[in-house]
Amino acid sequence: MSLLESLRDFLNAGGNVLWIILFVSISLWTLVAERFIFFRQAYPQLKEHWVAQWSNRNDRESANALYIRDCIISEAKIQMSKTLPVINMLVSLCPLLGLLGTVTGMIHVFDVMAVVGTSNARAMAAGVSQATIPTMAGMMIAIGGLYFSKRLEQRVSEETHHLTDLLKYH
Repeated sequence: MSLLESLRDFLNAGGNVLWIILFVSISLWTLVAERFIFFRQAYPQLKEHWVAQWSNRNDRESANALYIRDCIISEAKIQMSKTLPVINMLVSLCPLLGLLGTVTGMIHVFDVMAVVGTSNARAMAAGVSQATIPTMAGMMIAIGGLYFSKRLEQRVSEETHHLTDLLKYH
């Protein structure tokens, strides 16, 4: 139980903004995990379906066949990149929330300075902590999220090219 208490104390030290960053982080990593699970479990079956759909066609040479092939590839790309815009938005939101935490923490520091004065460093330390913790958390989540976001985008691009190669157009 001490781990949960330590986590709660850390979140409280960062102020209310850190709780919002935690919620955004959980949402981000849930969506990232969902995309990796999709590529591992659902995508192979969908790919087989699309390849079979193309292979079962008698006409694979006409202009209409090319349009149908492009439609299948577009549908696949949409399925693969379904949550990527939300993931990218959450990654972009994290540093901004960290900055919001910085501003609210500094406002707290200025309030303490107005009441107590500049001679009491201990009183200002809580506000400085409240200002720096959300910034650090927002940046750490954004850096990790950016890596996995780009990795997922690369996977979508690779799988789209691979599917394009599988759907032979004569």
